[in-house]
Amino acid sequence: MGLKALFLNCTLKHSPEVSNTRALIDKAVRLFEELGVESEVIRVIDYNVKFGVTSDEGDGDEWPLILKKVKACDILVIGSPIWFGVRSSVTQMVFERLDGSYSEGDPETGQFPLYGKVGGVVITGNEDGAHNVAANTLFNLTHLGCTVPPNVDSYWVGDAGPGPSYIAAGGEKHLYTNKTVRYMVHNLAFFAKVLKENPIPTNIKKLYEDALKESE
Repeated sequence: MGLKALFLNCTLKHSPEVSNTRALIDKAVRLFEELGVESEVIRVIDYNVKFGVTSDEGDGDEWPLILKKVKACDILVIGSPIWFGVRSSVTQMVFERLDGSYSEGDPETGQFPLYGKVGGVVITGNEDGAHNVAANTLFNLTHLGCTVPPNVDSYWVGDAGPGPSYIAAGGEKHLYTNKTVRYMVHNLAFFAKVLKENPIPTNIKKLYEDALKESE
């Protein structure tokens, strides 16, 4: 069975405006293709995603369309630009909406919908903030149930102060970024295959019941 990767591009730019984050995502997509992994890229801001912490905020909310694809993928990669040293507001909104998935666990084991998936992050921006964005985003993915393999953050940052971004600055030639995007793709593909063949057996429902008894 083939693996499927889903990229959520959390740029603040609506289509068809050029996205530097998308440019780095496209490099990862090509590398996944070489490994036989099918990819889909969603630009979240192009959808009517409402603020909230449930899986469906109603009244035209299109988050359920994205969440359905999240639940169906094997590899979930968050793409975020850096703004004021932190991840974009769209990225933050994505995690606030994913919070609703906690209540949608497997009825038998209680595992969250992101169990069995692997997660990574792609980041672009000027100045600083890449480590901050990666740290928070990868932690959030693990907390939601994703497995985070080693070296699954790939980023490019420009010089201090205003200046050209990834595309204009020739980021596609940057050795460190090109190295880390390859680490990310190969490790995500490997661990996604491992998890598909060896599902995590943890019974969250039973463990919660045991903790509840201990806490009485």
